[in-house]
Amino acid sequence: MAKVAAIIGGGVIGGGWSARFALMGWSVKVFDPDPEAERKIGEVVANAQRTLPMLYEAPMPKRGTITFHDSIAETVNGAAYIQESVPERLDIKQNVYAELQAHCETDAILASSTSGFKPSELQDGAVRPEQILVAHPFNPVYLIPLVELVSGPNAAPQVVEKASEILTEIGMYPLHVKAEIDAHIADRFLEAVWREALWLVKDGIATTEEIDDAIRYGFGLRWAQMGLFETYRVAGGEAGMKHFMAQFGPALKWPWTKLMDVPEFNDELVDLIAGQSDAQSGHMSIRQLEQLRDNNLVSILRALKGQNAAAGKLIADHDAALRGPLADETPLITVRRIVPVDWTDVNGHMNEGRYGQIFSDASEELMFHVGADRDYIAAGNSYFTAETNIRYIMETHAGEEVIVETRVAQGEGKKLRLMHEMKRTRDGTLLASCNQFLLHVSLETRKSCSPLPNVLAAVEALAAKHA
Repeated sequence: MAKVAAIIGGGVIGGGWSARFALMGWSVKVFDPDPEAERKIGEVVANAQRTLPMLYEAPMPKRGTITFHDSIAETVNGAAYIQESVPERLDIKQNVYAELQAHCETDAILASSTSGFKPSELQDGAVRPEQILVAHPFNPVYLIPLVELVSGPNAAPQVVEKASEILTEIGMYPLHVKAEIDAHIADRFLEAVWREALWLVKDGIATTEEIDDAIRYGFGLRWAQMGLFETYRVAGGEAGMKHFMAQFGPALKWPWTKLMDVPEFNDELVDLIAGQSDAQSGHMSIRQLEQLRDNNLVSILRALKGQNAAAGKLIADHDAALRGPLADETPLITVRRIVPVDWTDVNGHMNEGRYGQIFSDASEELMFHVGADRDYIAAGNSYFTAETNIRYIMETHAGEEVIVETRVAQGEGKKLRLMHEMKRTRDGTLLASCNQFLLHVSLETRKSCSPLPNVLAAVEALAAKHA
C-alpha cells in the first residue's frame, strides 16, 4: 500500500517537505491556492533530486508522485501524515486545522512547520487536540535532518511515536522537545544571534558580510559537528567543562552583548542591511545561491558521514537501512548511486581515485552477497584486493546516476577475479571498467587461505553462472 503524505502550503518549507517525502518513496498530495505553486515546488524538487541522493551510497527508493489538488478535503484523503506550512498567523492555522480535522483520518498525523507557536495554541478549539503537534524543520528540509517535534500537554503519546517513526524513515532527526516554549529550541538561539547581529550592523561595528564571515570561517564549523556545549567542553582542555565555566563564567557579567535590547526596526535599518546584503550576494540569483548552499551542505554532511559523527552518523545509519540484498540477476548490479559533488576534480568530472572507490564498493557488495559480510570478517576471514586495473572510458559528472555491473570471472579456491562495468543509468553508456583480483586471507595469520565452505560454494556458483 502506498504511503501518502499531504502537504498544506507549498512555499519554501512546504516544497522542501514535498521533496523529502517524494524522494523517500512517499506519494505526496499538495494543496496551495497559489497558481504558481506547482512551478515553485517543481524547482525545489529539482534541487532536492540533484543533491539528496548524493548523501547516500545506497540506491534511493523509487520516487513517489507529487500531485496538486484544489481542496483540502481532496488533499488529505488517504493521507497518513499531514504537514501544515501555511503563513505564521495563529487564526489562519487554527482555521486550517478545523478544516483538516473535518476531512482527514482520525489516526493521521497533523504536524505544523511553525517556528514560533506552541502546540497548545494550535490545538485550541480543535475537535481532536491530541492529533496535533509541531514538527518544525529547517531549510532546506530535504538536506538538513533536524526537525523539532513538540508535543505539548495534549498530544497523544502514540501520535508522537508514530510521527517520530515516519520522520526517521525519511531520513530526518526528530528531536522531541518535551516542554512547550515560544520558538522551541533552535530558533531561540538563532533569534539571540540575529538580535546581536542587528546591533553590530546598526552601530557600524560590522557589515553583513563580515558577520557572515565570522560565522562561516569560525564557530559555525565547530557547531556543525559538536554543537555548543561539547565545543566548550573541549575548550576547557584536560580540566573539562568545570574549568571552562570557571574561566569564562565571569564574562557573563560583562556588557559584551545587547541581547535584552532590540534596535529600532525602522526603514533606515532595513535599508542599511538590505543594501549591504545586495552588495554581498546580489551578483547571484536565488537559485544559484540555493545550489551553492546545497553543494556545501552535501560536502559537509558527507565529510561528517565519513567520520560517522553528528548528522553524518544519522545519514550513514539511514543509508544502511536503505540498502537491501542484491537482486539475483546476471550480471549483478552491485552499485546504484548518484555521483556526489565532492567526487569531482578541477576538470569538473569524477576524480580517478573515486573510480577506485566505486569499484571497491562494488566488490564489497559482492562479498556481502556471498556471505563474506561483517560477521564473517569479525570471525577472522576476508578477501583482500591484490590487483586492480581500471579503464577510464567516458567522463562522469556530479549528479549523474550510475550503476556498476559485476561478474565473477574466476572463483576457485582462494582466488576471486571480478569484472566490473560502470554505466550511466539513463542511457547505458559505459563509463569505466575494472578487472579486480582478490585473494582470500586469514585475518589472524594475514596469509592467504581457502574461504569457508559456504562462501566458497556461493562464489563457485556465481562463477559458473557468469561464465
